[in-house]
Amino acid sequence: MKRTPALTALGAVVALTLSACGSSDSGGGDGEEVTLTVAAAASLTESFEELGEDFEAEHEGVTVELQFAGSSDLATQIENGADLDVFASADEANMDKVGDAAVDPTIFATNTLTIITEPGNPKKVLGLEDLEAEDLQVVVCAPQVPCGAATETLTKQQKVTLDPASEESKVTDVLTKVSSGEADAGLVYVTDATGAGDDVEAVETKGADTVVNTYPIATLADSSNSDEAQAFVDFITGSEGQKVLGDKGFGAP
Repeated sequence: MKRTPALTALGAVVALTLSACGSSDSGGGDGEEVTLTVAAAASLTESFEELGEDFEAEHEGVTVELQFAGSSDLATQIENGADLDVFASADEANMDKVGDAAVDPTIFATNTLTIITEPGNPKKVLGLEDLEAEDLQVVVCAPQVPCGAATETLTKQQKVTLDPASEESKVTDVLTKVSSGEADAGLVYVTDATGAGDDVEAVETKGADTVVNTYPIATLADSSNSDEAQAFVDFITGSEGQKVLGDKGFGAP
């Protein structure tokens, strides 16, 4: 039977419509691969590496890509339009810094500081006041980084004045310098000292329990994977995430 031009045109429209429906890339479809980019404070490295693997195991097709740095650096990246899905900060100040880019931040953990030394504590550091010694190489976090802000608060509170050999952009750099022998002592989070095991020695730190860092997490407004991003936040704040964080030494929200 001969087709009329009208029927031919109608058939083309139907074919195009069906083709468009079958090739939709709007997200969330069956079998679709999603890469979820999570920016997290350096002190969360060990915890989030484990949690990222656990999340992937429970969410088929989702790959968690983790980016660790100082919270202030991450906040600056977000302000400059970095393509990220989730932000986990080591303090509320840097979460506040990104403003409306963060959607409903939620506190998911807490942390406190401790002094660390080389294994065996060869310089016999017994407290914050010992860090004032001129012959001691002390490293701390830079003031704009959460662990640095906490260090400033703690030392002022205890009337201790430090003259650090260096101020690092993230807490893991402080840990590395002490564990490698480049520095005699430093101030890091309890979780970092715990994770380092025998590579460093933790020293009981007077007043540290009064300076508590609260960790917020949020999905980002410009995320192209908002459903998966929210699922990750829910996972971190849920029972599984909280157990892993607790095992790593983090305090409850």
